[in-house]
Amino acid sequence: MNENIHFYEPAQGHGLAHDPFSALVAPRPIGWISSRDSNGVLNLAPYSFFNAFNYHPPIVGFSSIGYKDSVRNARETGEFCWNLVTRSLSEAMNETCAQVGPEVDEFTLGGLTPKPSQVIAVPHVAESPVALECRTSQVLQLAGANGQKVDTWIVFGEVVGVHIARHLIRDGIYDTAAAEPVLRGGGPADYFTVGAGQKFQMHRPKPPQS
Repeated sequence: MNENIHFYEPAQGHGLAHDPFSALVAPRPIGWISSRDSNGVLNLAPYSFFNAFNYHPPIVGFSSIGYKDSVRNARETGEFCWNLVTRSLSEAMNETCAQVGPEVDEFTLGGLTPKPSQVIAVPHVAESPVALECRTSQVLQLAGANGQKVDTWIVFGEVVGVHIARHLIRDGIYDTAAAEPVLRGGGPADYFTVGAGQKFQMHRPKPPQS
């Protein structure tokens, strides 16, 4: 065993002050998901396990530990929106983390404005410069390697509408850094932003000449 490497088997515990798993796969984009239940009550919640999974059709997904309101709403209504969390919206996003009942509208908690979407019935966050309107394509319950189901659910959605603030499009290219996206770190309260100073470019290798 290499003394310079901390090794552990997750089933036996990590032996550290804080579980490092989410810090290792980080920083991660935040799945700030807006949804609506079958009675019309709005929900807005951030998920730290979120990403994009396909180009054509574009598919995104978020993972919920527990069958929470966002999962239920996305399954029942077949729709949800993803909203970009920016640095200026980080405090509002944090307010929507509150553990409240399904009858509570987190848009109100965060002082945010629900803006009607173009394709689906679920509104998105008006203050966010980027939003993806999604139709639910799959809802999957995760299982361990032994086949045992766990209380975690992944919701996948096909992106059917895209909103981008025009000031973030420069020469026809979306400027990621200009949006100041907020990313989830691994500590109990760690977040990151992306700035232009972190950008570098690499082009894919060209195929060898025959």
